[in-house]
Amino acid sequence: MSTETGTSNSGNDWAIHTQQDKELVKGLGLTSATMLVMGSMIGSGIFIVSAEIARETDSPALLIAAWMVTGFMTIVGALCYGELAAMMPRAGGQYVYLREALGPLWGFLYGWTLFLVIQTGTIAAVGVAFGKFLGVFFPAVSSSHWIVYFGKIPPTHLGPMVLGNMDVGISTQNLAAILMVIALSVINIFGVKTGALIQNVFTAAKVTALLGLVFLGLFVGRNAQALLANFHGNFWHNAGLGTQHAVQVGVGGPLVMVGTLTILAVAQVGSLFSADAWNNVTFTAGEVKNPSRNLPLSLALGTGVVIALYVGCNIIYLNVLPLNGDPHGATILDRGIKYATEDRVATAVLTQMFGTMGGYMMAIAIMLSSFGCNNGLILAGARVYYAMAKDGLFFRSVAKLHSTHKTPAVSLMVQMVWTCILCVSGSYGQLLDYIIFAVLVFYILTIVGLFVLRYTRPNAERPYRAIGYPVLPAIYIVIALFIDVVLLRYKPQFTWPGLIIVLLGIPVYFLWSRRSREAIPGTSA
Repeated sequence: MSTETGTSNSGNDWAIHTQQDKELVKGLGLTSATMLVMGSMIGSGIFIVSAEIARETDSPALLIAAWMVTGFMTIVGALCYGELAAMMPRAGGQYVYLREALGPLWGFLYGWTLFLVIQTGTIAAVGVAFGKFLGVFFPAVSSSHWIVYFGKIPPTHLGPMVLGNMDVGISTQNLAAILMVIALSVINIFGVKTGALIQNVFTAAKVTALLGLVFLGLFVGRNAQALLANFHGNFWHNAGLGTQHAVQVGVGGPLVMVGTLTILAVAQVGSLFSADAWNNVTFTAGEVKNPSRNLPLSLALGTGVVIALYVGCNIIYLNVLPLNGDPHGATILDRGIKYATEDRVATAVLTQMFGTMGGYMMAIAIMLSSFGCNNGLILAGARVYYAMAKDGLFFRSVAKLHSTHKTPAVSLMVQMVWTCILCVSGSYGQLLDYIIFAVLVFYILTIVGLFVLRYTRPNAERPYRAIGYPVLPAIYIVIALFIDVVLLRYKPQFTWPGLIIVLLGIPVYFLWSRRSREAIPGTSA
């Protein structure tokens, strides 16, 4: 493989650290890698977050624009990562890119945040979403049906943030999440091909479900009242660049007026989170066949298909329900997209089309989506901690592979245990609120790393080069920085905690790297 040789002037260390892992089983082809991209992206967010975006933007055009911005950033990010993935097809993916471009500290901080919050918190939240919709069919599965209840942590106000305010214990709902996490973690021990098979089946099912929602909405569900409210002279309502929009600063803070570009940045919290996790395929790069070709292709194909489906779904929402509504409305049409019950916009759309049966159809779709999403997240995340352990920056035992199946079994179990703790603690919801800022920071740093490696490793083999370099990556960085600055200013309750979690990793890194050097003399920290 061309990427295993490094460059003629780069030295042996570069080759060792960038060639594909030889001890892992190469079990993921282009189809499986693409399904992993799509399956990790599609969770429950697309069915829910449009209500919040609609309340923030107050414009049909800006609702679509928010998703278009997310789509642009996701696809450009994927094209950039494709170059890095083809250049360094190693288990750990983004962790490796940050380590090689910016240094081991930055790689560790990403892995630290991924384990503590990003990956495990997402798995916990998606698992609880599965339990929530399982309760549609089995009412005994509920967040209020406690098996073991430890108590409620009261809310604590710290400036613009509210910590606590969560119930701790095991309910039938989070028990369903815990059982799902345990089952998928154990299944993924039995070979990457087994995990990929599950991923392929469930991703195909949920992509079909999203396509079904789009086509049903287009040919069955179009509603005259919604079309009149959203399109006939109203589509561009409040969408002018000079329009002022109200935003509440922090929790209980003052309302301030901001411009259209700023409100689009604020709205990215929901849409970017719903389209996140596309990078998970890079974590499994050590197990991808012909990674120099298949990783960039899978990233481009997977993100392109999902973003097209997401934009299509939101156009359908506008065809079936009016954007505006009354939070106390008696009917689905009265409540509109903004005030769909519990923000379940997709459920409201299908219920409007098919009555009660539509609600059951959406519950099944979200359960399929959640199950498939978590399989991809569990499969991929464990590879990052495995890579960190190989570098001496995580528990050494996490670097051990299963003797028969050659999967990071210990890493899967460690990830499983921490995720289950988050499920029981009830903290995953707050943690997820905090991560989008940190996620964007690491995306920015990784794409900066693309520029760094073009400069420091100009002769390194690049089987694929990022399309639009350097213009598109630079535009990505500018947009992402703008979004992060806006979130720091107007949504501090979501940003400062995420930044603090990242920064807490700095002393941990130095402690761990020192411990690693003392344990194994000569080991590079």
